[in-house]
This record gives sequence, structure tokens and C-alpha cells, in this order.
Amino acid sequence: MTYETLTIESDGPVTHVWLNRPERRNALNGLALEEIAAAFNALTTRFDAQVVVLGGRGASFCAGADRKDPPAARMARGSGAGPRERRHAAQLGRRALEAIERCEAITIARIHGHAVGGGLALALACDLRIATATAVFHVPEVDLGVPLSWGAVPRLAAAVGTARAKEMILLCERFEAAAAERYGLLNRVVAEEEIDAVVGDWARRLAEKPPWAVHMTKTQFRAYAQAVPLGDVTEADGDLLAAATFEDPSRFMSAIKR
Repeated sequence: MTYETLTIESDGPVTHVWLNRPERRNALNGLALEEIAAAFNALTTRFDAQVVVLGGRGASFCAGADRKDPPAARMARGSGAGPRERRHAAQLGRRALEAIERCEAITIARIHGHAVGGGLALALACDLRIATATAVFHVPEVDLGVPLSWGAVPRLAAAVGTARAKEMILLCERFEAAAAERYGLLNRVVAEEEIDAVVGDWARRLAEKPPWAVHMTKTQFRAYAQAVPLGDVTEADGDLLAAATFEDPSRFMSAIKR
């Protein structure tokens, strides 16, 4: 399959999925989210792919939702779309994150530059996260007048704890990789020139382990995560975002243009 917003590279048991909109710092529009979901759903049935690395081309991993072309821009401007179509557009991000999380291969987020909003949510859906020391993280949604959605709230709380997650989401303060590692958000922080070597080493070591044991271990962690009713939460917050975006589109559009 050919993608417009992604580049897929395979090297034996390791596959790289690159967000490929460097001119927009890999900001996410509707097409990008649809292609992320399609790519990771396809990788689930690629049994030769044992490790998948998610990274970003250019200066940043992912700058969040594309403010010039947000995931539901056409509907937000008003097009007579019905409620089912509006809800579908509001949940593109949820479906992309679920596809990453359901991928049978071990997933590694390779983070550099910026991981903002939805970009951080993509990383949270991965099994492991490695970032450069210069990476910057930010959850700006509340300041933009919308709730953090796509199931990112429970995923962030699971990674860093509820108190820290509330601080990140409600205060909307930027934080650097050293703090992210200290909070438990990252597995490893490395020098910028070392990230490809470290990610490659981890991917190789994981690919060399007994596949069945790795697969079942990931399945066990997935079952543990599902002890929290994540599906119910993501359905609800998707509808909240739909309401914020479509019932008062003028407010949302003015917020994202700031």
C-alpha cells in the first residue's frame, strides 16, 4: 500500500514507520491519522514484523494536530455532515492509537524535536519510548479550549501516575526529556547523535528474542492495561471532542489559529 503521509521501511524483522510531513513538523491531519491506523492494522498481520519503530522525518517527531488542516477541518467549517460522520471524524485519533496498541509486534517510539498533544498520544500508544535529550513535550489542549482525547488521558495516567498526568494536562506546561524520563514517561534518554544507534540496538535485541515469549508477554501487558475500561473512556472523550469541535466550531477554529 502507498501512503501520502507515511514512509514504511522494512529491514528483516524490524519495520520503521516514519511520519512524513516534515514541512508541517509531522502535524496530524485526518489523512495522517487514517494512514497510521491502516499501516499498523496491516502490520498486525505481518508476522515477519517483530519490532515496529515509529519515528518522524525532519525536525520533530510530531507537533500534534495540524492547526492549518485539523483532523476534522472540513466538518468544523460546516458542511452539512450528519452526526455519525462528525463522530467518525472526531474519533480518527482514537482509532489510530488503538491500531498502534493492538499491533502484535513490539512498538518503539523514536522521539526527537517536539512531541506535542496528539504526537505525545502516539508515543503513549507504543510499548517503549526512547527520546533525544533535546526533545520537548507539551500537552496544550486545555489552553486551546478542547479536552485531551483519543484515550490519551488514561494512557498518560498509566505511564506517569494520576497526579502527574493531571499536572501535565491542566497546567499545559512544556517539559524536557530529562523530566519526562524522571516522571516515567520515557524508557531512555540519549544524545541526539546516538538515538538511531540505541533504537536500532533495542530493536535488534528484541527481534532476536524468542518470538512466542515476546508475543505472549506483550499480550499479558495488554490484558493488564485493559483492566482499566479504556474503551469506554475513549468513546466518551471522543464524543466530548466532537461536541467541542462541531457544536461550537467558531470557538474551536479561533482557538487553534492562535
